[in-house]
Amino acid sequence: MCAYVAPFSLSHQPRNRKLFLILQLFLSLIPLLKTPKFFPTKHLPFCTEVVSEQASPMAAPTYSTCPSCFLSSKSSFVGFKRTNFGFESGLRGKPVKWECLSLRYGGNTGGGVLERLQQWKEQKKRWEVRCTAEGIERGMLIGRRGREESKVSVPERFKVVALMACVMCLCNADRVVMSVAIVPLAAKHGWSNSFLGIVQSSFLWGYIFSSLVGGALIDRYGGKRVIAAGVILWSLATLLTPWAANHSTVCLLAVRAFFGLAEGVALPSMNTLLSRWFPNHERATAVGLSMAGFHLGNVAGLLLTPIMLSSIGITGPFILFSSLGLLWLTMWTNGVTNDPRENYFISKSELRLIQAGKADSPVNDGKLPPISLLLSKLPTWAIILANVTNNWGYFVLLSWMPVYFKTVFNVNLKQAAWFSAVPWGTMAISGYIAGATSDYLIKAGFSLTLVRKIMQSIGFIGPGVSLLCLNYANTPVSAAVLITVALSLSSFSQAGFLLNMQDIAPQYAGFLHGISNSAGTLAAIISTIGTGYFVQWLGSFQAFLTLTAMLYFLTAIFWNLFATGERVF
Repeated sequence: MCAYVAPFSLSHQPRNRKLFLILQLFLSLIPLLKTPKFFPTKHLPFCTEVVSEQASPMAAPTYSTCPSCFLSSKSSFVGFKRTNFGFESGLRGKPVKWECLSLRYGGNTGGGVLERLQQWKEQKKRWEVRCTAEGIERGMLIGRRGREESKVSVPERFKVVALMACVMCLCNADRVVMSVAIVPLAAKHGWSNSFLGIVQSSFLWGYIFSSLVGGALIDRYGGKRVIAAGVILWSLATLLTPWAANHSTVCLLAVRAFFGLAEGVALPSMNTLLSRWFPNHERATAVGLSMAGFHLGNVAGLLLTPIMLSSIGITGPFILFSSLGLLWLTMWTNGVTNDPRENYFISKSELRLIQAGKADSPVNDGKLPPISLLLSKLPTWAIILANVTNNWGYFVLLSWMPVYFKTVFNVNLKQAAWFSAVPWGTMAISGYIAGATSDYLIKAGFSLTLVRKIMQSIGFIGPGVSLLCLNYANTPVSAAVLITVALSLSSFSQAGFLLNMQDIAPQYAGFLHGISNSAGTLAAIISTIGTGYFVQWLGSFQAFLTLTAMLYFLTAIFWNLFATGERVF
């Protein structure tokens, strides 16, 4: 801040000497404002200048500017990040003028000082200092990607995982609605247990195809568009389900197959998007949070569906969950991008964190890899077999638990829903714990291969032992506890084979997920239909539970022999 005061003579107005002394004292203090202790320049970027250019000693004060105070580049103001108000510069290279104050007294013309002061007051607005008449108003408009966070804000990747958890919750809730609604539908239409298995598995008829095709589409177009299209289609199918059930069984099976076709893209989209938005040491936790939403969808569906069935009717839960899907879509389209580098709201620091935390992957050119190449490696078969076993056990428990509690322990539909919902709620918590534990082990220096094997071993051996013990449960409470343990430990698979696809084939993870998920879906169809026939044939669930436990143990052995965390493709 610069200041210069022209000499001011008192001899012109001897009668007002005291007033002149006060004015002269005030004007003599102006140069002191130049020192940093009064106004540090980094906090007060303006200057005030007093000049004298007219010969008239008592001429009216005039307003002028200091050429040195015109900023013709960014170096004087735009270079620093914030003012002392906490705002950043929003200026992007446009020159900013700082207008200066000019006071002048000089010459020998007449006129009293009081008159000059009155004129000064009248013209005050024209030559008072304006800190940032043009600049600071624009500076208050904080930039987006280029901004330094002057206030606490939620990282963009957290918003992505939150929206992903919500859609996974809806994805599973829409599935579970039919598992509960099928009980009154079977009573209304007189369906047998074997036909119940066919209705339950019809969802998987479309699911098996969309997993493979959807994975290839995700690798080519990105997960954002594919999952958005999937939500639209499966919400429509959910809405049409009660109408199809009243029309004919063939129509019902067709709608359920279309529903599965739409939902098959959900898991590959989740896996691909989270791998792009999260560094390696946070990816397992992000998947755990998303899958927690997936499992909470079971809880929401199992608890809300009986209430709405009894209060509104069969159409109630289907209308509710289809409407929630369309509501989610409005937030998804504007809040997420396929890649963090395309996001307009992400900060530079967060983008650097994401990019520094993962290895560079070659860009997918849209061409599919040779299937023979993928199937020629044992790590691929380890993932496929793990997906087969996981889906086998998962869909048996998902589709048949309400029927299991009603058949074995003779509990009513609402009680069966509660007993079935508790295990899925704990599974959501254990899935997050599995992801956080996996990330902790990776940060601690354990090899990726070892971490994947540990997580998957827990995810298979634990459920196998629990299902064997379930054959000896005598009360619904003990059965619920054992199923809870089985599902809670099976969630550790999320930090095993589900993440391993990105480890061994980051360029083709969506396609590999589609292949393994298609094989797993085929296994789920067999297990869901097979459970119905086994129960009808043998009159109990014990044989099928034992078979499922043996499959868990054999797959755990194969996984530990051939799985790897190293890149293969």
